[in-house]
Order: sequence, then structure tokens, then C-alpha cells
Amino acid sequence: MYMTGFADEAAKDIAKQIKATKELGWENIECRNVDGVNIHDMDDDKFEAVYAALQESGVKINCFGSAIANWGKHIDKPMTADIESLNRAIPRMQRLGTKYIRIMSYAVLPDRSPEDQMKEERFERLRIITDRLLSAGIQPLHENCMNFGGMGWSYTLELIDNVPGLKLVFDTGNPVFTDDRTKEPPYPKQSSLEFYRAVKKYVEYVHIKDAVIDPNGNTVYTYPGEGNGNVREIVADLISSGYDGGFSIEPHLASVFHDADVAVKEEKMYSTYVEYGKRMMKIIDDIKSAKSI
Repeated sequence: MYMTGFADEAAKDIAKQIKATKELGWENIECRNVDGVNIHDMDDDKFEAVYAALQESGVKINCFGSAIANWGKHIDKPMTADIESLNRAIPRMQRLGTKYIRIMSYAVLPDRSPEDQMKEERFERLRIITDRLLSAGIQPLHENCMNFGGMGWSYTLELIDNVPGLKLVFDTGNPVFTDDRTKEPPYPKQSSLEFYRAVKKYVEYVHIKDAVIDPNGNTVYTYPGEGNGNVREIVADLISSGYDGGFSIEPHLASVFHDADVAVKEEKMYSTYVEYGKRMMKIIDDIKSAKSI
């Protein structure tokens, strides 16, 4: 078992992302953006600089937090951008020795019902992406986010049934603010625990996020265990089941992002990320201690 995180929520530049990781005593980063650019989209010179910094520090990239097939990509548009990102990601991941890549299943078509989402086209595209990655020795992991598979646990299981070799990264916080399309309209929000229990056997990796919905219907992100993402229950169940994979923090704490002073904002990002990581480690330690009693 190991800890990692989306270190671009600690800092934009790779040096401070590495610093935050080491301050937490971790050896891994789930790399998404460096200086605002996804690792599979940056130019070669930038990637070389990131690679050199990682090699010097001894910090590894355990997962690419890719934008492939994500909520910004549309199933009724060509998949050219995804193929280009895939072509850049694979050799970079192989060079870094990175095992996992996070992918999604394209944005939900807002003007269509849950059963009218061009799902066969989604399955075919994910089969293409998954086959390419598996052939390169890389494991694609689908995230339950704002995409087809994120509409509810049954949609994720449809992906598993139709895309051989695909596994899951389960995000504890996303269900809190996502409509549950497995129910009748008007759709309630999802239950993280219900979603997790339905897909548990396919979960290879876990994102830690937590949130509540305020009285005005807005999503408010919280520290782990303080929201409605069932973080403690899910992590405890994973540990008791012998889970030995990664827990990757993705704080999304809104307090980080609203200060007009850039220097203050950057310091808040860094300190909040480190605090979030410490609290998550405490939750895991408490669970392990209770288990040993």
C-alpha cells in the first residue's frame, strides 16, 4: 500500500510538486499538469525537464492523470486528440516506468437520456485505447467522473463488460455531487458507498476526494472523512479486504483557489495539500490500529 497524489494541487511547477511529495514522506506523484499543461501534452523539451527533475529527486510517477476521453471530450466528435495524446503518453510512461493511466468515457450528452448516449461508440473507442495501452504494458483505469461510466455504477459495469482489460480507479468524492442515473428522475445524488460496493471487485486504484452539498445545492470540498464520500468506510473495507494498492489524494479544496494575491494563493495550495495528505495518512493509521486490536 502506498500514498500518492495530484501534486499539481500543491504547486504548478515540478520542483514544488516534488517538495510537497517529499515533505509528506511519499515516493510517488500522480502526474496531471505541470505549469498548467498535462504531462502527455507538453512539448518534448518540457517533458525532458520534468523527467530530469524526477530522476534527480528519486520521486516516481505512479500514474498519468490523463485527459484521454475525459469530460471535455465529446463522443460525437472525432477522437483525433485522444489518439495524439495516447501516442505521446505511451513512450513517456514507458520511459518513466509508470504502470497506470487514468482515462474516462467521454462527456455525457446533455440532450439525451441515459440510455441514448452512443454507448456502442464509447465502447469501441475505449477498446481501441485500452488495447493500445495494454499492448504497451500499461494498465488503463477508468474513473467514475463526469462521463458515461460516472452516471452510476451500472454504467461503469457496462464498460467493464464491453472493454476487455479495463480496470477502475474509484474516486470517493465524485458520487457526492453526481446525479444517479441508475434511479428514476428527478435524479438523486449518488451514494459513494453504494457505487463502491457495486464495482469493488474491479477497483485497482483509489482517488481520495470528499465533499458535501450545501443548502444552495453547491459542492463544497472538505478534508477527507469530513464529507459525504464515505472515505473512512471505503478505505477501511479496502484494507480489511487486503487492498495493497495506492491511495491518491485529490483535495479540490475550494479555499485554495480564490485569493487574488498569487504568492498567498500558492502558499495556501501547498500547505492545504500537505495538510490533506497528513490527515489521510492519519485516517489510514487509525484504521490499521483499530484492525490490530
